Amino acid sequence: MTYLFHSARLGFRNWSDADIDPMAAISADKEVMKYFPAVATYEQTAAFIKRMQDEFAERGYCYFAVDELSTNTFIGFIGLSWKTFEADFTPCVDIGWRLSPSAWNKGFATEGAIRCLDYAFDTLKLAKVYSMAPMINTPSERVMQKAGMIKVGEFEHSLLKDHPELMQCVLYVKSNPVDGH
Repeated sequence: MTYLFHSARLGFRNWSDADIDPMAAISADKEVMKYFPAVATYEQTAAFIKRMQDEFAERGYCYFAVDELSTNTFIGFIGLSWKTFEADFTPCVDIGWRLSPSAWNKGFATEGAIRCLDYAFDTLKLAKVYSMAPMINTPSERVMQKAGMIKVGEFEHSLLKDHPELMQCVLYVKSNPVDGH
């Protein structure tokens, strides 16, 4: 497998059509999607992967497909994505993750987030990366904290207006240490 970059245990790459089935299974899992409005359909997952491939072609990053290196197993995504929904901090680059339950509680999300932040700053030369999640998604907020991100506030997510239990979100940011802003 050809990877764009690695962490100690993970390989980060662009998406292939072979990833649709395993990602669709992850995104159809009710526990995985607990902090989202609904599980994703197969068609929604295929469209998501196409968007990620297009974003990678346009920007040089996306929510990367991630493999566990020791087993060469696809475990989900961790990466960067351009966000333009209505908020006072957008447009911005977001870091996010969605992993198979079999990959939970092993430190993969934190390890991957730290590595993607390094990639964002060292390779892509981005000035800032944001991360956001519904306030009730404390597992993702812990990953943000462990990855060295700083909470800068809370906001009502404009795309979650129909889901009051998810609408109030936390917002974290990490700035490029070289840039200093």
